[in-house]
Amino acid sequence: MRSWLIKFQRCPGCGDYLIHLAIKQAIQELNIPKHKLVILSWIGCSGKMSQYIDWYWSETLHGRGVPFATWVKLANPDLTVISISGDWDAYWIWVGHFLHACRRNINITYIVLNNENYGLTTGQASPTTPLDIKTKSTPDWNHTNPFDPNKLAKSAWCQFTKNVQDKDIKTLKQTIIDWINFPGFAHIDVNQACPSRRKW
Repeated sequence: MRSWLIKFQRCPGCGDYLIHLAIKQAIQELNIPKHKLVILSWIGCSGKMSQYIDWYWSETLHGRGVPFATWVKLANPDLTVISISGDWDAYWIWVGHFLHACRRNINITYIVLNNENYGLTTGQASPTTPLDIKTKSTPDWNHTNPFDPNKLAKSAWCQFTKNVQDKDIKTLKQTIIDWINFPGFAHIDVNQACPSRRKW
């Protein structure tokens, strides 16, 4: 993919830019050959991530990134497999896939872009939206307790789980490197900016 031909479909100031940079830097530092890496993403703002990285990739079905990643890894265990999703996908629509992937401990790096709302469809509440926040779907404030993604992962016996800020590029890059090197399921919850929808 030629970088000068790419037209990024992201809002100005979106945390996806920083996460994208950290992923690319981690892959380059690990010197993973293009034919040895597969990046799978889902639907939503995070879904474009795989299209902007010049390795094998697929934008999969809504909420199905982890099963696709599992199938790819089982078909070819020598591949480095990264699955990328948003908080709505990961912790709501198909949270079961996430929890069972933690239990199975298949060697996949799972990066969740957590902007605490469903930004693509104009900002509905997600499972990580804080209490007492107004969103498109909670105009009278959010009264539902949010998930703690790391506690959720640990409850399903995930051995490698961490929360990182999108602006902390150094830590984010190193976390991705460490998680790729971990011989099991590794979960990174990236707390990211969403200037268009996240106003809290």
